[in-house]
Amino acid sequence: MADADRRHGAEAQRLLEDARHEKNWKRWGPYLSERQWGTVREDYSEGGACWEYFPHDHARSRAYRWGEDGLLGICDREGRLCFALALWNGKDPILKERLFGLTGPEGNHGEDVKECYYYLDATPTASYLKALYKYPQAAYPYARLVGENRHRGKLEAEFELADTGIFEGNRYFDVQTEYAKAAADDLLIRITISNRGPDAAAIRLLPTLWFRNTWSWGRTGEGYWPRPRLALEADGTVLAEHASLGRFRLAAERAPERWLFTDNESNAERLWKLPNGHPHVKDAFHEFVVAGRAEAVNPQGTGTKAAALYAFEISPGASVSVRLRLTAEESRPSAPFADFERTFSTRVFQADEFYQSALPAKLPTGDRQVTRQAYAGLLWSKQFYTYVVKDWLEGDPGSPTPPSRRSGRNSDWPHFYARDVLSMPDKWEYPWFAAWDLAFHTVAFAKIDPDFAKEQLLLLLREWYSHPNGQLPAYEFAFGDVNPPVHPWACWRVYKMTGPRGKRDRLFLERTF
Repeated sequence: MADADRRHGAEAQRLLEDARHEKNWKRWGPYLSERQWGTVREDYSEGGACWEYFPHDHARSRAYRWGEDGLLGICDREGRLCFALALWNGKDPILKERLFGLTGPEGNHGEDVKECYYYLDATPTASYLKALYKYPQAAYPYARLVGENRHRGKLEAEFELADTGIFEGNRYFDVQTEYAKAAADDLLIRITISNRGPDAAAIRLLPTLWFRNTWSWGRTGEGYWPRPRLALEADGTVLAEHASLGRFRLAAERAPERWLFTDNESNAERLWKLPNGHPHVKDAFHEFVVAGRAEAVNPQGTGTKAAALYAFEISPGASVSVRLRLTAEESRPSAPFADFERTFSTRVFQADEFYQSALPAKLPTGDRQVTRQAYAGLLWSKQFYTYVVKDWLEGDPGSPTPPSRRSGRNSDWPHFYARDVLSMPDKWEYPWFAAWDLAFHTVAFAKIDPDFAKEQLLLLLREWYSHPNGQLPAYEFAFGDVNPPVHPWACWRVYKMTGPRGKRDRLFLERTF
């Protein structure tokens, strides 16, 4: 590994430090899902109708039980503290906090995300990440996309967002989001919004920081932490305090119109016509920005969800940028933006250096660009995944008892316990792992991060994932489904691909057996 480390430069050194547990470079990454609603984990219905039980319309108002989602976001490897974007063009009926798509029954080809977004670059330690979202300047056509696709047959083409004419005349914003790590617990965030249209256009940007709700379910122990706290400090930063994660600070270089605070709690009044147990709930920022309800947010400047509100009028062809920094309290710099651009430039250079060496030297330039962006998609699709089947089957003390599941979905997998970062096929259509997809992914990962490839293969073989009868869990919709035997093939391929002949990782191979 030493020669390879020297070849690949600073990023390979970070991988080595992380593997040796010298520095926790992978603690933060693009592990935030882009869809948590409509998943099996969030489904407590009697018949297992996950799409209907937790629809997109509930997502802005209802606290998730088993995860979080957001737009081009990041979180720590246990999904405790999350960061993502929210947008409003002044015309949409809702705040754009997550990607929209059709449910399985709505789409003529099944579930299907209906947005234009692109993963542009990424390194294995997430020392540099870059992604792009195209946000229309006209009202997003939610109802038209659902209606048109619903009546199309399986033999007809899907009705896509571009087919609605929403992007005609280039009337959209390019929202580019970049992350760079100055250190393992020091994240620089740069958001650049460009007006591609012919006229000046208004947009509101809400960079949002929040805690995953682990305190409302009546459970204690590992993975269930007491209510954390976000608070606006006198210096204009937001202090985040968590029993397990510690203390972090979010600083914004450009002063926002104001900071907004609320709690990541369900809006029971909107969802179920019941009194809210808390005055400031999850959809408060939507209510404040879109509905104009000033009382929706917490005037005390505290909560478990916070956002910096910016309002921009952007000229045709012009761009605006917002720079933020999320840093562990004990290591935050006195001047958080003094070295900001230099750090970004360094990380971009090091990403170039890494892929220059990691990809075959004879690969043509165009193929190198395609391959590198393909790796960006693979790296961005890592997700934090938690699912404790025993707790899911039983229900929570703080919630109504779910219907009997003794013979239903995953009922014979009560041992299954996941709280990990996993390689997933997609962050919207597959916000859950699929065993054979993951196995294929590891063969690709072996080229750029062999340690992660091995960890993923071994994880699914552990006793808290695999069944006592030896079966690997297939996927969330039915762990007991049978998949082709890709896993042993992937274990053998990763073994053969990593390490020079005669120095391969025999211990890894032994552990797979």
